[in-house]
Amino acid sequence: MDYKKFLELYQRGQTGKKVSKEDWDMEYIVDTMLDYKDEYDFSWDKQVIIPEDEELFQKMFEAAKRLILEIGIYNLSTERVISFTEEEIEEGIRNMKTSLTMGEGKDAVTLVARKIEDEREPVIWAGNPGCPTPERLYLPIIRSVAKEPLIDLLTCGSLVDVDGYPVRNGEVTEVFAVRRELQYLHSALKEVGREGMGLLAAESAVTEIGDFAASYDRALRPCDSHLVATFNELMIDNGNLLRAANSFDYGMKNASLACTMVGGLGGDAPGATVVMIASILAANLICNADYHLCHPIHISDVATTARGCLWLQAVLCQTFATQAPAIIVCDLWPASGAMTKELLYEVAANAIVVTVCGGHLEGIGAANGNAPHGTGLEIRLMAEVGKAVARQHMTRSKANEIVLKLLEKYEPVFQKEGGNPGVPFDEAYDMETITPLPEWERMYEEVKEELSEMGIQFLE
Repeated sequence: MDYKKFLELYQRGQTGKKVSKEDWDMEYIVDTMLDYKDEYDFSWDKQVIIPEDEELFQKMFEAAKRLILEIGIYNLSTERVISFTEEEIEEGIRNMKTSLTMGEGKDAVTLVARKIEDEREPVIWAGNPGCPTPERLYLPIIRSVAKEPLIDLLTCGSLVDVDGYPVRNGEVTEVFAVRRELQYLHSALKEVGREGMGLLAAESAVTEIGDFAASYDRALRPCDSHLVATFNELMIDNGNLLRAANSFDYGMKNASLACTMVGGLGGDAPGATVVMIASILAANLICNADYHLCHPIHISDVATTARGCLWLQAVLCQTFATQAPAIIVCDLWPASGAMTKELLYEVAANAIVVTVCGGHLEGIGAANGNAPHGTGLEIRLMAEVGKAVARQHMTRSKANEIVLKLLEKYEPVFQKEGGNPGVPFDEAYDMETITPLPEWERMYEEVKEELSEMGIQFLE
C-alpha cells in the first residue's frame, strides 16, 4: 500500500459517519451478528473442536466479507466509521502475503501460508508475548527461551519497571522500557549465537510513543515486526494508525492483532469467528498488515485453550487455508502457569489444533498472560508438538481425538477458585544456569510420555 491510499483510509476516520461507541457495539455489532446467526444458521458441536466442513468455511468467509462491507471499522479516537468498498476488500485479500521472510542472514526464517494437515512445520515464534514482567526476571526469561534450539523467531513480555521506576503509558519510562526490552532481546540472541533471528517486539510499547522509540536499526530492525492492533470488536484508534504509518519507509513488518471475544458482542464461537475473520480482512487495509495474529479471548475462561477459542482458531485457520491463503500466526495463552501439568496439557492441545489446521505458533502467555509465570520449557513442548504433528501428517480427526482427551485433563482449571497460575519463573528455573528445576523437568517428561501414548510421534 502506498502513502496516498493509507492517507485516504485514515481520512475516512476523520470524516466518516459519526457513531457513539455504545451504538457501534449494540447496533452495528450485536444486532448485525444476531441477524447473521439466523440467516447463516451457524452453530457448533463442542465435541468437534476441529470441524472438517468445507461449506462452513465458505459461509464464514462470505459472512466476514459481507460484515466489513456493510459496517466497516470504527475509529475509537474520532467516533467515526471507516467504510470500505467491495473492490478494496477484494484487493486486500489478493494482496495478502503468502510468504514473508523475517530475520536476516543465517537466522532468517520464511513464514508461509500453510495448508490444512500441512507437512511443512509451523514456525515457532517463542516468548511470553505481552506478559507484564518485572525487570529482574525479564532477561532470564528471554534467555530461557532464546536457548531453545527449536525456536525460529523471538518475542517477549512487557516491562513493568525500569531501574526501579514503574513504567507509565506515554511517559519517559515507556520510551526507556521499550529500548531496554530491545537491548535485552539482542543480548540474549547474541549469547546463543543467533543475532539475526527475527523479532516481534516493542511489546512494552503500550502507546505509539513506545513504538516510535523502538524504530531504529539497533532496536526494531526492518527484518523484525511490531503490533498494529484492532480492538473488540472491529475498532481501531489513531494510536494504532500511527503505528501502521510508522512502518512506511523504515520497513519493519506490521503484525495485525485481533482479540475477538468468544461469548462477547459477536456471540458464541461461530459468531466470534466471523468477527475475527472480518477483523483480519479489515487489517489488510487499515493496519497495512504483513501477517496476522489470531488471539481469541473467552469471555469467562479467558484462555485460548478454552473450547470456544480452540474452535475459533481451528475454523479461522482452515477458512483462510481454503478460501484465501494467508500467513496466520495463532497466540497460545493458557490459563495455567509454570510448574503445573495443566500448562503442558493446554500447550499441547492448542499447538495440535493450530498446526493441523494450517497456522503458525506464537507464545506462550502462561497464566492468561497476567504474570511472569512462563518459561522456556513449555515453549520447547509447543515446538516439539507442532513439529511432530506436521511431520507425521496427523489428520484432523486424530487431532480432535487427542485434544478431547487433553481437555479432560485441564478444563477443570477454568472453574478453579483463584485459577491455576503456577509459580513465577524464578521458582521454576535455576537463575544461575537458566535451566528447569528437576521437578519442572520431571513434569515435562511425564506429560511428553502421555502425549506419545496418545499418538504424537516425537523424535528420539
